[in-house]
Amino acid sequence: MRSVLRLFQKSARQPWAIQPVRNMFIQTQTTPNPNSLKFVPGIQVLDHIGTYDFNSIESSRVSPLARQLFRIDGVTRVFIATDFISVTKDDNDQAWNLLKPDIFACLMDFFASNQPVILDDASLGSSDTIINADDDETTIMIKELLDTRIRPTVQEDGGDIRFVSFEDGIVKLALQGSCSGCPSSSVTLKNGIENMMQFYVPEVLSVEAVDDEIAKMQKKVFEETDEKLNGEKGEK
Repeated sequence: MRSVLRLFQKSARQPWAIQPVRNMFIQTQTTPNPNSLKFVPGIQVLDHIGTYDFNSIESSRVSPLARQLFRIDGVTRVFIATDFISVTKDDNDQAWNLLKPDIFACLMDFFASNQPVILDDASLGSSDTIINADDDETTIMIKELLDTRIRPTVQEDGGDIRFVSFEDGIVKLALQGSCSGCPSSSVTLKNGIENMMQFYVPEVLSVEAVDDEIAKMQKKVFEETDEKLNGEKGEK
């Protein structure tokens, strides 16, 4: 997530590591979060604009790919974007050199199977910056700034930022992917995102991180579905 700071000062990128997997080349890139890696399979991952963030196997019912990755011991979070996947592991659980072969094999097998990355009936993609009829001018400027200047840079580091609300001068954002739990996220939030917001939108007094509402929604949908299925089994 520290990549946003480069909007104000340049910093060196981590070198790309190209890993051959059978007949595919999957690129990996380190992120500011030591427990998260970015995997670029060299093909389009999503056939539409948007991102999906899953923090448990229960929340990944809409994504066959995420479900497969969660079956790997040590994987705790999966973030899917248009052309990459970020995978987060347990803190101090397994070393990346032990996890990466399983992740490479999982990605290769999945894309060879031609399964959909996201099911057709899924409706939890990123729509946070869509301009609504009741958005005031300041909120519209904030959303446009997120989409054009901040989000693309954050996604370079395997994460994303979701707009939650703007009220009383406070912008609330949810951190996703490698940004979630990143040691440098709080610094980037204040020194990078907040400074940029205040420069372009003087009405912004501060920027705060909040829990991801989409993850909560996914969990709620899963719990309601699971409860319904269990009820139908009980009736039988």
